[in-house]
Amino acid sequence: MAGNSRRQGAIRKSKKGPQVGSGGQRGQKLEGRGPTPRAEDRTGHPAKRRAASAAKRTPSNAGRAPRSAKPRDAKELLVGRNPVAEALRASIPATALYVAIGIESDERVTESVRAAADRGLAILEVSRSELDRMTGGLLHQGLALQVPPFQYTDLDDLLADATQAPAGGLLVALDGVTDPRNLGAIVRSAVAFGAQGVLVPERRAAGMNAAAWRTSAGTAANTSIAQVTNLTRALKSCQQAGLLVVGLAADGDTPLYELDAADDPLVVVVGSEGKGLSRLVAATCDLTVSIPMARGAESLNASVAAAVTLSEIARRRSA
Repeated sequence: MAGNSRRQGAIRKSKKGPQVGSGGQRGQKLEGRGPTPRAEDRTGHPAKRRAASAAKRTPSNAGRAPRSAKPRDAKELLVGRNPVAEALRASIPATALYVAIGIESDERVTESVRAAADRGLAILEVSRSELDRMTGGLLHQGLALQVPPFQYTDLDDLLADATQAPAGGLLVALDGVTDPRNLGAIVRSAVAFGAQGVLVPERRAAGMNAAAWRTSAGTAANTSIAQVTNLTRALKSCQQAGLLVVGLAADGDTPLYELDAADDPLVVVVGSEGKGLSRLVAATCDLTVSIPMARGAESLNASVAAAVTLSEIARRRSA
């Protein structure tokens, strides 16, 4: 174009002499920008703002199991020299004994290793750091016993055993008992006083883990324990099967020692350690029973209350 060679940069000087240049325009020529981005990827687009808002409302761990969640078939570890020795002494089910390398042996360690060998259990030596990891940092004292998942009984099978019992059916139901040691002690009392089994809720309650096994002194192997999704519905099934549902409560309508229904097929419901019976469970009970106590004593531990009640029922039935 006429006069174009006069603009700045149009003439480039070199050893070859003056040459016509581009004035730096070649680097700024139009280039292809690729495919058109999605609306969600365009800065300032309403679709992008909507996507960003939705991401803020969605938890970052959505769709993933909580870190503390444990598979239903996860193995339990019972730790500590005394607990492990007592558990093996009580012949609770176990699959392996873990012993820390270089452990300082004493009579409990010797007894545990000998008992595990006599039962044909696997005896595995692991480093102390590995045992720390396996037990979650609990005080294991160099010993850990692996306990298999507990095999719960179906509620229908438990009711069949209770209704066919010659001395009158007797079941124990736990309403929100969260301490596995209380559960184990109640199972032990249930076996001692002739109950056909125990009902435990699936949620917000203790299950038959290693601690419950140990406290039950192995008696859990000799009774049926059913884990139910809804305790209120399970108690109604018990009523339909002909069992009377009796709840333990501090303000119960009937004193325990005046329980004339002790000879009837019963379900004794034990409440949680602090709150007692929940509202729905209390409303489902056919009657509530209180344990007479001396002044100054407000309540009993759940496992103690269960033992006292089951003992009185067994006494009345044998009279």
